[in-house]
Amino acid sequence: MSMLVLVLAVSAACCLGFGFVLQQAAASHAPRSDYLSPRLLLDLMRVPSWLAGIGLMVCGMVLGALALGKGEVSVVEPLLATNLLFAMALSRHRTGQRLGHQGWAGLWLLAGGVAAFLLAGQPQGGEAVTSPLRHWLVIGVVVGTALLLTAFAKRSESGVAPALLAVAAGLLYGLQDALTRVSGQRLSDDGWAALVTAWQPYAVVALGVTGLLLVQSAFETGPLRVSLPPLTAAQPLAGIACGVGFLGDQLRTDTGALAWQAVGLVAIVVGIVLLGLHPAMPEGPVGGRREKSLQPN
Repeated sequence: MSMLVLVLAVSAACCLGFGFVLQQAAASHAPRSDYLSPRLLLDLMRVPSWLAGIGLMVCGMVLGALALGKGEVSVVEPLLATNLLFAMALSRHRTGQRLGHQGWAGLWLLAGGVAAFLLAGQPQGGEAVTSPLRHWLVIGVVVGTALLLTAFAKRSESGVAPALLAVAAGLLYGLQDALTRVSGQRLSDDGWAALVTAWQPYAVVALGVTGLLLVQSAFETGPLRVSLPPLTAAQPLAGIACGVGFLGDQLRTDTGALAWQAVGLVAIVVGIVLLGLHPAMPEGPVGGRREKSLQPN
């Protein structure tokens, strides 16, 4: 892994983490009638703090795309998962909460898990899979799972809906990252003419808009500690699956390496959960569902 990829990916994670905190603070005040509706995005566009959060997220996505252009998806995705560390830092600054044992444990588990996965797996690029069947099988599983989770969330009246929406969004973002890498490779190899005539860049836009709607609906209906950890955990898992599934990323497969990769992924997920449940993460309004118009802030 080059230092450039590390700097780009961690910078992207910083922008994403800060952006998510600002977005959730605004989305938590959205009217309940906007739930899973494009009107939610239109209403939030009137809120300056939400626009600032979106600006940071766009910067993070651009930096992430640059990182994906220089490194493998299986390398970049675990680094992007550290966005929760930066979200925690901003939330801690706003709430004045100390990290405590839970915060430090989550921090070290997340950072250590990323390091363990990368050192054990030693991800390397390889030949992209040319079989269309394998491409569409992986894409179909990711998109289908996201659709099922969204359908369950729409029908659910319990507090699990924000987490389901967040997982669905994370899956779509992981797939988006993989297709961003494919688009970048096509641009680099064949130029703009080949890029604009391919389906991948348009899928990247569609996945981004759909994921954004799901994320904002999750932020609207639940506190950050409920929605951000599932989002942060699902994205790298989906990205790694796509990287290995059809981008040709290669991981070490001997028994010891696989064991440490599994340990690293488990540590990442546990660290994300501990940080997401930390008191520094804003709770938001009860249920996050307020029947009032958004006010600029």
